[in-house]
Amino acid sequence: MDLSVVVPVFNEADNIRPLLEEIRAALEGRFDYEVIYVDDGSRDVTLTQLRDCRYEFPRLRILSHAASCGQSAAIRSGVRAAHAPWIATLDGDGQNDPADIPPLWARLRADQGSPPLWLIAGWRRQRRDSAAKRLASRVANGVRRRLLGDDTPDTGCGLKLFRRDVFLELPDFDHMHRFLPALVQRAGGRVVSVTVNHRPRARGQSKYGVFDRLWVGIVDLCGVAWLQRRAQRPLVSEVDAE
Repeated sequence: MDLSVVVPVFNEADNIRPLLEEIRAALEGRFDYEVIYVDDGSRDVTLTQLRDCRYEFPRLRILSHAASCGQSAAIRSGVRAAHAPWIATLDGDGQNDPADIPPLWARLRADQGSPPLWLIAGWRRQRRDSAAKRLASRVANGVRRRLLGDDTPDTGCGLKLFRRDVFLELPDFDHMHRFLPALVQRAGGRVVSVTVNHRPRARGQSKYGVFDRLWVGIVDLCGVAWLQRRAQRPLVSEVDAE
């Protein structure tokens, strides 16, 4: 299997079938893949909708959290259960375009750089969000880049492609998915950003407010900076027997 697509969802019942249809249209015949939806304790009929789609979408696998644990926990559950060595993540609200996954994969396969490329991050150059969200994101990304030096313009994009084994070795904490570039670089890998499509939300409601994300993000940012300062990557060589 080439690729596991992990989609965390919380109260996204109206977006389940449309996004699954788009994933299939983008990937079928190009990849040996699976789609893993992780229902993070939804209180609407998201899980029912997923169950209803199982026979129409045979590549679909469904995981369910008994209670909501957050997006990072949902992503980690999906990555742990994945069968493929590479993971593509998508937000479940339909704003990420699954048609961008093949170009990210092509970028990965064409790469000859060093150190190894472990993460390709989507970059929403033309965000289709409210003015308040765009402003908050610009400020947060600027502060993060200066403090962490991760050279990534948009860590909040839900569309990413990364190695499964690398992800599972990263520190596990709430909201860690927003700091994947810095964490991957800390582990010794390389990160590139690729421009991707971003669409207005067509159905459902956003689960994040501007200010609640901002304050939590400041605390997390300080924690990741602390991890970076204490990172040690010794240069190891094997000594031949004499």
